[in-house]
Amino acid sequence: MARKEELDEETRAFIGWCIEVEGFLVAGGATVRQAQDHIEEQIDWFTDQFYDGLTPQEAAKEALARKPPHG
Repeated sequence: MARKEELDEETRAFIGWCIEVEGFLVAGGATVRQAQDHIEEQIDWFTDQFYDGLTPQEAAKEALARKPPHG
């Protein structure tokens, strides 16, 4: 059996943050799949936003202004 790896606090925080961003992208008009794909495609940019201290709502707003995930 494979050993279960524990995620560190920072990684868990980032994943939770991305889930919140996804919700705001969906509220902005994207489907869940589009929002998830957009986050995956732009993960480096979203990582920078996380470490720059943007809230999930601020990051989603910036992302939608840059390139809407549904557009």
